[in-house]
Amino acid sequence: MNDCLFFGFNKYPKLFKNEPEKITKPIQFKFKNENENENENENEKQIKQISSGNFSTIFLFENGKAIEYLNENDSNQNPSKIQIEENIQKVTVGEQNEAILTIEGNVFAKGINPKNPKEFINISSLIEDTNDRIIQDVVSGYSSIYLLTSNQNAYGIGSNQDGELGFDSETLYKTEKPILMMKNVSKIFSGNDSNRVFLLNSNQELFVCGDNGYGQLGLGESRTEETKTQKLTKIQNIPKGKIIDIQCGGIHSIIKLYSCGFYLYNGLGKKYQNTYEFTEIKSSLFENDNILKISVGNFHNLILTSNNKMIGFGANFSGQLGTGDTKYQLIPIQIELPKLRFNENISNYHVSCGSAKSFLYYSPPFSNIEEDLIKLFERKEFCNISFKTENGEIIEAHKLILKYRLNQNEDQIEKLQEIISKKSIKESNQIFEMIYSNNSKINPVLYSEIKEIINSNEKIEETMKRIYLNENENENEKDFIIERKEKQYKFPKLILIMRSELYRGMFLSVTEDKSNKVTDYSELSNKSFQIFEYWIYSNQIKEDIQITQEIINEIKTRIDYFQLNQTNPNLLDLLIKKFKN
Repeated sequence: MNDCLFFGFNKYPKLFKNEPEKITKPIQFKFKNENENENENENEKQIKQISSGNFSTIFLFENGKAIEYLNENDSNQNPSKIQIEENIQKVTVGEQNEAILTIEGNVFAKGINPKNPKEFINISSLIEDTNDRIIQDVVSGYSSIYLLTSNQNAYGIGSNQDGELGFDSETLYKTEKPILMMKNVSKIFSGNDSNRVFLLNSNQELFVCGDNGYGQLGLGESRTEETKTQKLTKIQNIPKGKIIDIQCGGIHSIIKLYSCGFYLYNGLGKKYQNTYEFTEIKSSLFENDNILKISVGNFHNLILTSNNKMIGFGANFSGQLGTGDTKYQLIPIQIELPKLRFNENISNYHVSCGSAKSFLYYSPPFSNIEEDLIKLFERKEFCNISFKTENGEIIEAHKLILKYRLNQNEDQIEKLQEIISKKSIKESNQIFEMIYSNNSKINPVLYSEIKEIINSNEKIEETMKRIYLNENENENEKDFIIERKEKQYKFPKLILIMRSELYRGMFLSVTEDKSNKVTDYSELSNKSFQIFEYWIYSNQIKEDIQITQEIINEIKTRIDYFQLNQTNPNLLDLLIKKFKN
């Protein structure tokens, strides 16, 4: 079970049946199944993210599934599984809405459409420009939702009563379809109780709109109760240096670590001091420390630092700072941490602040395919094809993966070189990332240029047999031997790296010797091994294979042992889905 600690307001929804409404010391949070007969394994998946508002909390797991606790479930505490067929990669909760972003680039939200306020609807499909419907990021505000598309365009949907969509609120009070707010946007920032939004462009210029009644937009204007900024306005006096993150509370906003807004409840980290433009939060607790994680609630804030500190400040009326009392903290204080799992570094933990509740949870970083490939670029034995970009930069490519992913003739390499020669280094890296990870969603426009030279899924098995089973590569250092009943199979290390945490750690280790290691898969039946073999290369289940419960049980055991369950879609999910169908 994951380490997940809770402290704060134990109501709306009530997460602990036998605990008081105010939990002032961190206590262990345990998931309860919606169905007593349901397999508990799903709730034991690694937590990826927690997002919490005033009336609901969503837990997202690394397997792409999510559950939500709702206010109406107070009587039995049971969570509801979010019924979305696509794998989820981000969840975000506002005061009056919820939104989820899927790996496929779709956003499903509820609380926006008055006809179906409790049902998730695909709001990304409502964008008028059909070429702009692949979503890269989504953020919830108080009663609005903001979308960032793969084309770097920002859209808003929902309430505009305070100008939080960047339009005159008398002309446009609310919208049930996403409307274009701004182009050339790199990041969007808002908050679950926030009637405002910050948009950052590629030049690190910051634009804002929405409620400025407490000076929380950082424009330098003094507080006036009815102040609204109803069009996107550029902030002139932003802190020097690259903006990494901005988070919005109820009446304050924080850039790491600068704050602005009204001092009420002191979410600003300064004593009795309004701040109408971003000014630095100063504390001896931050000296010689790097800020690792920061989360902003409606009126409180929690920070994790590189020296294993948890620091908090702001309102504490429900114990949401975890100090063991309900005393407000006007300036940053260090909060006593409970004993962490395995005494690990705090960098493997995250904080998530809701309206008046907080979570501290264990979530170690999963290997990122792009980071792994960067590491592999340093392994010269894998890099033996060079491509030149339009500015003459050289990109080293991996022969083995190109042989697997590209159609099998020299013309395709030449066509790829021709495409790369007309692209920037950034676009070229995206092209190779799409080729390596088989993910067209990274940049659909660029993918349209290379899709003709990439193998279709139907050709995977044919390619696999021709290259890896029938050919003698004579490059043993690039292959890994899997043994079954006295027969040996060669698998490319790079393919195994993309499928398994175990193999990633094994092959990318700086202490790894260059000799081949052998893994014994003799316990797998012939049919299970065929499934495993085909999936390793294609990330799919063969169409004509019949799945039984025995096969699922057998492969599940080996999945756990060889840590093959970190790839989306993962093997077990594919098997179960095919079995149910």
